[in-house]
Amino acid sequence: MSAAAEILEKPRTQTPVNMASADFAERAAIDRSCRGPVLFFYTSAILWLLAGSLLGFLASFKMHSPEFLDALAPLNFGRIRPAHLNVVAYGWATQAGLGTAIWLMARLCRIPLAKPWILNIAIVFFNVGLTLGIGALLLGQGNSIEWLEMPGYSMFIMFVAFALVAIWGVHMFVRRREGHVYVSQWYLLAALFWFPWLFGTACILIHTVNLGGVSLGAVNWWYGHNVLGLWFTPIGLASAYYFIPKVIGRPVHSYYLSALGFWSLGLFYSWNGMHHLIGGPFPAWLITASIVASFMMIIPVLTVAINHHMTTKGSFHLLKYSPTLRFTVVGAMAYTLVSLQGISMASRQLNQITHFTHYTIGHSHLGLYAFFTMIMFGAMYYIIPRLVGCEWRSPTMIKMHFWLSFYGIILMVAALTFGGMAQGLNLDNPSVSFNAVTEGTIPYLQARSWSGIALTLAHVIFAVHYGMMLFRLGRKGKPTLFVDLPQEAKA
Repeated sequence: MSAAAEILEKPRTQTPVNMASADFAERAAIDRSCRGPVLFFYTSAILWLLAGSLLGFLASFKMHSPEFLDALAPLNFGRIRPAHLNVVAYGWATQAGLGTAIWLMARLCRIPLAKPWILNIAIVFFNVGLTLGIGALLLGQGNSIEWLEMPGYSMFIMFVAFALVAIWGVHMFVRRREGHVYVSQWYLLAALFWFPWLFGTACILIHTVNLGGVSLGAVNWWYGHNVLGLWFTPIGLASAYYFIPKVIGRPVHSYYLSALGFWSLGLFYSWNGMHHLIGGPFPAWLITASIVASFMMIIPVLTVAINHHMTTKGSFHLLKYSPTLRFTVVGAMAYTLVSLQGISMASRQLNQITHFTHYTIGHSHLGLYAFFTMIMFGAMYYIIPRLVGCEWRSPTMIKMHFWLSFYGIILMVAALTFGGMAQGLNLDNPSVSFNAVTEGTIPYLQARSWSGIALTLAHVIFAVHYGMMLFRLGRKGKPTLFVDLPQEAKA
């Protein structure tokens, strides 16, 4: 299918009986079967995204104006910062990823959604557990273990949800129609297997075994790093490997590069987290092995970057038209950038400067937002019209969403990166007082708050647009593009 033909795919409002293509009818049937669970996950994710945006702005503002709302205990920085992290990571990113993974798995297995009741139970368990956990954090009942701050009972409920989705994923894959196993399926199955194992192991070690001392720090960074690399990264790459070829109408450039990128990711990434402990009281072999594995990540990073670039080569002009392609390509480029930055952070020389600074926080935002969140937005712009039966209402709202997100995250990452470098260099300079170091970060933190305003506006616009789609207030007919295709492309 040509690029223009894919972008101008027949309206999803038609019924299968009127469709000339049996393949199109099959896809429509699969989309109908996914409608309930996927929209439930997406709706929950967007609601949590709005809550996370508010909490994130408050946490950012308090970094340079700590007296703001200081009389309200639940809004103290020590509570809203972990609440923001968990809301965004589990409420928004995880549920958006699960919704996308469910739709992709059904499409790639080429069968209607099987056992939807498993997913419905998982959705309820997940949101109940997360709500209890966030409430506990705001009431001061959390701990200081990053990414694992919520109480054990709430995390156990969430683990049940993850396990149910993993069981469903295996069931779907076993029942798939015979044929090629796509690269996106490799990443999805790996993510659905890796994350319950990571999450469950970390919960047992933190909340049951009650580790302490250096062991606790090692487990913390093992989990905190791998939740990005073995959970969000596989789902993000699965989406990129699906939507880039789908929109431009061309197969993935190289099957062998795909295989190399997948297996090297699984082999090297799980060792990466310990490089964040350079200089700490940990065994030298552990730190060194992590540094070596971090530098070996150049293999999956470059293979994925080359594969995506060569697949898109000759079709970059379509970024002007397709929202899905633009969000996805920006996210894929951010994956390359954040991975190369992560490799450089394993260097002992750079780590000496950036450790314990805002530089690391900027790196996290580059990964979770610029890479993963942008790709999830692109996936939603493609998937949701196929579930609700109408097209996105306003190209202007899509443009506003994209540019506010794009410039907002650039400003945030730039402020935290340059601010973190300046902070680290000053901390390493004995002639600069700690008070002067702290005051020197304030302009960068204020810029971060401005970026938070832009991102929050982008999220509100997207949420309103999504609500219009849920109520079927979208457009009928051809897909909503940034600009109309020229006549020669339509022909």
